Amino acid sequence: MKNNLTYIIFTCAIALFSSCNKETCAECHYDLTATEEVELGEKCGDDLAALESTGIAVGDTLYEVHCHEH
Repeated sequence: MKNNLTYIIFTCAIALFSSCNKETCAECHYDLTATEEVELGEKCGDDLAALESTGIAVGDTLYEVHCHEH
């Protein structure tokens, strides 16, 4: 019984610590027109935060970027 409890605690600790180090990632896109989206792929961490806060410049146009966690 003591070995089972130790195993469960150890497994929970590993799961907790590994999930804390995981970087947030999401699929991102911007709307080219009302019906067209341009996919930017999966962005993570600082790249994700920067795209969501500043958008993306294409030529002389600045587009708002939308990212969704899956």
